[in-house]
Amino acid sequence: MSDLRVDHQPARERYEAFLDEDGTEKSIGYVDYMTEPNTMLLTHTVVHEQFGGRGFAGQLVKYVLDDARANGQQIVPVCSYIQSYVTKHPEYADLVRAQD
Repeated sequence: MSDLRVDHQPARERYEAFLDEDGTEKSIGYVDYMTEPNTMLLTHTVVHEQFGGRGFAGQLVKYVLDDARANGQQIVPVCSYIQSYVTKHPEYADLVRAQD
C-alpha cells in the first residue's frame, strides 16, 4: 500500500489525506468530524473517485482512530463507512462511546 500523509486540521474538524504521485502531492480524501467533550463524532468519509478502490479509505480511517486513541478520545461513528470499519476491526470497539 502507498504511504499517505494525513494532516489533522482541528479548525476545520477534518483529517485530510495526501499522496505523492509523480512528485506532486494530491489530496485523496478526508474524514470530517464534530467535537463534543472527549469525543469525536465521525460524520463523513470521502475518497475522491480517481483514488477509489486502492485501500486509501481504510488507511485514513485507521489513522483517525489511532489518533483518537492516542489523544484519549472516544468516537461516535456516524459515517456508515466508519461503522463498518469498526465492525470489521474489533480492536477499535473500545473507542466507541456507549450510548446513553
